[in-house]
Amino acid sequence: MTDPLSYSPEEIGKLLKISKGTVYELLKRGDIPSYRVGKKIRISQSDLQVYMHAAEAPIKMTPANVQVAVERLIIENQGLIICGQEIVLDILTRYLEKKNNMLRSLRSYVGSIDGLLALYRGTASVSAAHLWDGETGEYNIPYVRRLLPGQHTVIINLVYRNIGFYVAAGNPKGIHDWQDLVRQGVTFINRDKGSGVRVLIDEHLRNLHIDSRAIKGYENEEMSHIAVASAVARGIADVGIGTEKAALQVPEVDFVFLKKERYDLVMYKHDLEKSNFQTLLAILRSDEFKNEVNGMGGYDTSKMGEIVGEL
Repeated sequence: MTDPLSYSPEEIGKLLKISKGTVYELLKRGDIPSYRVGKKIRISQSDLQVYMHAAEAPIKMTPANVQVAVERLIIENQGLIICGQEIVLDILTRYLEKKNNMLRSLRSYVGSIDGLLALYRGTASVSAAHLWDGETGEYNIPYVRRLLPGQHTVIINLVYRNIGFYVAAGNPKGIHDWQDLVRQGVTFINRDKGSGVRVLIDEHLRNLHIDSRAIKGYENEEMSHIAVASAVARGIADVGIGTEKAALQVPEVDFVFLKKERYDLVMYKHDLEKSNFQTLLAILRSDEFKNEVNGMGGYDTSKMGEIVGEL
């Protein structure tokens, strides 16, 4: 996904400090392009950037500067920008707005490392992470310590997920372990750099002294679990790695379990006292939210909402 954020006309009005009626007039004239999702009008981040860039031409703002300005403005107005690619986060944003219709929660569909860096730079409120450290066998805490140096953070569990190999139905190549990736006749499909799965892959290869150059297809990347599973289903690759949940959604793909991973939310400790973060925590700890996530299958919510680390 190349444009991870989008806005409603109401959010645009708040960001630009203009009335909703003025926003609709701009949309009607085509000054700001828009699109529909069902009955809802949405404006993409890139189109908003173009409009703001044109309006601020004398200042010569770059698209990157505009993006940072927009993100910080959202956060300053007590909105939440939540980084991560897990579908449970989409459900979480829906609950946030249901609990408080004045709270605007926007999603940034980036990997774990980019999310933590956005949190460090002040352009995100919460970042999801599932980064396995090959030296300690621990999830997330070592990376938070490295990527947010000197920051007081809290790490709260969202879910646990099963991670494993995606293989063709019946596992015709007999793929069961990491060493099978270097076998002749086996083609791999990788994840993008910065994603939690890519870190897991590279850390295991390093620990097992497997040269990635010996893996056919290692350089071929996809941007999501579903895309990796689809590549295996279509015969583009023999094996990829991702969540069991995604494997269940793609026909003709079997799942070979490797490990259970911890998927956490990272935020600044000083933010916990704010009402919007208190709302987020209340949702995570509610039976209603846990039951909905459990109903989807493929998730372990036994520690959802628990603090699993503080730095």
